[in-house]
Amino acid sequence: MEHSNTSNITDRKRRRFLVAATSVVGSIGLAAVSVPFVASMQPSAKARSAGAPVTVDFSKLEPGAQITVKWRGKPVWILRRTPAMLERLEQKTLLERLRDPNSDVRSQQPEYARNPYRAIKAEYLVVIGICTHLGCVPTFRPEIAPADLGPKWPGGYFCPCHGSRFDFAGRVYKGVPAPTNLVVPPHHYLAEAVVEIGVDPDTAV
Repeated sequence: MEHSNTSNITDRKRRRFLVAATSVVGSIGLAAVSVPFVASMQPSAKARSAGAPVTVDFSKLEPGAQITVKWRGKPVWILRRTPAMLERLEQKTLLERLRDPNSDVRSQQPEYARNPYRAIKAEYLVVIGICTHLGCVPTFRPEIAPADLGPKWPGGYFCPCHGSRFDFAGRVYKGVPAPTNLVVPPHHYLAEAVVEIGVDPDTAV
C-alpha cells in the first residue's frame, strides 16, 4: 500500500513537471514567432532614414571638384565652384541661352537659393542630380568646349539620355527636353563646409 502511494505521488510529480516543461517550450515557441511579427510592424532603419536630413562635411573638397551624397534616395551634388565658374554664371552670352536664368519657376529652389548662383554661399552649389526631363542622372562636364559638346560649351552638366544641358548653377538651357532647372533641396550650413540637407535655415534648431 505504501508502495502504491509512493508511485502515485511520483506520477503526480512527473505530470506536473511535464505540464510545466510543455508550457515553457510553448512560451518560447510563441516568443520566437511573436518577435519577428512585432518587428515586422516596426519601420525599418531604411524607412526611418528615408526622409531624414543628411549632414555632409565637405571641407576637403577641392575647388572645381564635386561630390555626390544621397538624400531621400536621390543623388545630391555638392560642387565647389572656382572663381572662373562663378564669373561664367553671370555672363550675358550664357544668360541668353538659358530657359530660366532668374529662377522664376519657384518650385525648383527655396527662396534663399533664388539668386544667380542658386545657393546660400556662392562658392558651393547643392543640387539634386536628376534631370527634370525623365529622371536620368546628368554627367558632370566641367571642361570647356569638348569635341562632343561643341565650341560654345562653357562647362556644366550634360544629360546623356536625351541631351539636356545645365550650367554650373543647375539652370537649364533653351531648346533641350528638360523643362526646368535642376532642383535645389532645402539645406543650411552648420559650419563653413558642413551642410545639412533636408532642413531649411529658418526651421533649423
